[in-house]
Amino acid sequence: MMINERITETIEKSRGELISLSHFIHAHPELGYEEIESSNAVANAAESMGFHVERGIADLPTAFRATMGTGDFHVVYCAEYDALPDVGHACGHNIIAASSLGAALGLGAVADDLGLTVTLLGTPSEEGGGGKIDLIDAGYFDDAHAALMIHPFPTERLDAICLAVDHFDVFFAGKEAHASAAPWEGANALDALTISQVALGLMRQQLRPEDQVHGIVTEGGSAANIIPSRAVGRFMARSSTASQLGELRQRVNACFEAGALATGTTLVIEELGHPFSHMVSDTEILAHYRRAAEALGRSFTLDDDGAPRPTISTDMANVSLVVPSIHPLLMIPTNGASNHQPEFTAACVTPAADQAVVDGAVALAHTAASVAQDPALRARLESRT
Repeated sequence: MMINERITETIEKSRGELISLSHFIHAHPELGYEEIESSNAVANAAESMGFHVERGIADLPTAFRATMGTGDFHVVYCAEYDALPDVGHACGHNIIAASSLGAALGLGAVADDLGLTVTLLGTPSEEGGGGKIDLIDAGYFDDAHAALMIHPFPTERLDAICLAVDHFDVFFAGKEAHASAAPWEGANALDALTISQVALGLMRQQLRPEDQVHGIVTEGGSAANIIPSRAVGRFMARSSTASQLGELRQRVNACFEAGALATGTTLVIEELGHPFSHMVSDTEILAHYRRAAEALGRSFTLDDDGAPRPTISTDMANVSLVVPSIHPLLMIPTNGASNHQPEFTAACVTPAADQAVVDGAVALAHTAASVAQDPALRARLESRT
């Protein structure tokens, strides 16, 4: 039996388990670094399929490493399983986790034939914290030659414009006062945040197209007749590269400083998690992925037509700067919904989404097998370690 046929057969035999895993994660949404049930479900499934599993790696309770094979060429699949507040798995991480496990299982079935070591890394907190960066820092990508994953999306795309991003909270501290009897005694922290947001809105007129700033107010006072002494906002700033993001942050921070100066309040800015970088997809690995996905009936017409690429941010981008990587977008039907909408959450457990779990697994496994059999590409990838 040919390599790809053995891979597909192995994944198809575990179709039921992979889809059940996807549905379990979807039904148990957990926020970043708190994915106890979800990470255990993926790790337990990997263990039952014959992987050697190490839990709690890099001092992260919800991170794990599952390995199969002992070959010189090391392929890593990344499994995400954290959810979003309120909308749950509106980014389809249940599909990501199950498809990455399936890909690792399928590739593991031919690891000895191709001289491979296959690793499934359980990577917590993609939605802001940056678990993959924790694992980079702890050395879990040091000996990898290629890192792969797919991400569900309303359209099929080979890659996206992946913006560098910072996540941060802003805290304004003022002074309470009676809002009617003696408002002049107070220092209004909510006004400081309001002025800051107005400044950000006006600044957007002069931003580069790839620069973005967006956020929410998480605290703004306790009663209408008390001058708010505390206001808190959570924000994200994005740009095309880490250096441009640094330039943008100087301007963004100045907007918050202006709010504090105008209201006589004090400001603290607290960075959240790790900065996410821009992404560099490996074009040769991506070409192998395209052929594998097209063999399953997937089409990349939008890429061929030069349609604008969507903009996203992910900690897989940081991986791409240390290991040759791909992060293609896998289409699931969403009836017009986009990621981070509740309608997208619902679309991630439909029969079409279940098929995407299997298609994603097969395409990723076939990709790595094809790369391993491409002498020039394999030599280039192996030369990095």
